[in-house]
This record gives sequence, structure tokens and C-alpha cells, in this order.
Amino acid sequence: MMQKLLSREQIIEVFTRFRAQNPNPKSELEYSTPFTLLVAVVLSAQATDKSVNIATRELYKVADTAQKILALGEEGLIPYIKSIGLYKSKAKHIIALCEKLISDFDGQVPHDREKLMSLSGVGRKTANVVLNVVWGEHTMPVDTHLLRICPKIGLAEGSTPEKVEKSLLERIPDEFMEHAHHWLILHGRYVCTARNPKCENCLINDICQHNDL
Repeated sequence: MMQKLLSREQIIEVFTRFRAQNPNPKSELEYSTPFTLLVAVVLSAQATDKSVNIATRELYKVADTAQKILALGEEGLIPYIKSIGLYKSKAKHIIALCEKLISDFDGQVPHDREKLMSLSGVGRKTANVVLNVVWGEHTMPVDTHLLRICPKIGLAEGSTPEKVEKSLLERIPDEFMEHAHHWLILHGRYVCTARNPKCENCLINDICQHNDL
């Protein structure tokens, strides 16, 4: 089936509506510093933001820096994150991430995609989230929601995160880029859901291409 793509005018209308409904969307992960956001995003892989927040609320009371988490060690970290899926491998990643932050970056989260991706457990999507949320960079973190809904709506083409990311960066006007990924994640999470999309309540139902890919 041929995928139908939205025109530039239609894309502007989509994001104008999103902006009118929710002018300043925020990450649903709870954090207070670049470091606490980074750890939360690493923990959120294949887990809900809600489950991560429940775990990190307790963890960050005792350890909210690379030095403090390293002092806990893997065995000390695990009880805090045991409720989250893949907690054993995530604990290993976070300890290694903290070690590298301290040895290579003075314990500070680097403002650079390549450097972020050199950290254990940090892929391109995680690096993009940190760059966008902390520094307002116009990045496009493509998670499972965006990979599913953007081609369906007609906002982007591609079937891999990298291709969808590239397509979105090329097609979304700059004025919407700071918040675009949050609007799209929230749309995929609460409206354009995988099993029963709420098309009747959708803000952009009349523009969506409803591509069945």
C-alpha cells in the first residue's frame, strides 16, 4: 500500500492544534537535574514512565548524583529499581554510566550527542531526549509510539527509528520542534493508542491519513 504523506500546510495545522491544546508539554518522567533525567530515561526503556517515577522518587532521596549512585553500588541500587523491567541489566548500565561520567566528564552530563551515546545504556533516542528536554535542542527522539503513529498519520516516512527521525526533522517546521516529540508521544500514549485508537476523540482525525502500514 502506498503511504500518503501530509503537505506542509497540513503539518503546520497538526502542530498548531497540538500547541493550542497543550502549549507547554513536559516529559512525564520526574527529574530535577540533567543527571536525574538521564538515569530516568535509561530506566524507562521497555517500562512505563509511571513505574520509573515510583522507583526514582525513593532512589533520588538517597542518591541523585553519579557519585552517590556509585557509592550505592550495583547491589545497593537494585532494591530501588527492582520493580522496573530488566532491572539487572539496567543496574549494570547505570553503574557503568556513572563511572564514565565521573572519569571522563567530571560527573556532569555532557551537552553533546556523541558523548552522551558513549555512556553505557544510552542510545540515540535517550541522547535526543536529554538534548531536547534539558537544553531545548531541536532533536526528535523516536520511541515505539512515534515509530508507530508518525507514518500512520502521514507525518513521516520510514519503518526504522533513524528513517522516521530523519523524515520528521526534514518535514516539521522549526517553530514546532522544541515540543514536537512530546506532543507526539502524548498523542500516541493517550489518543492514537496501538490497540484501540480513539479516533472519535482525536484532535487531528480530519487531517490524519490513516495509513494502514
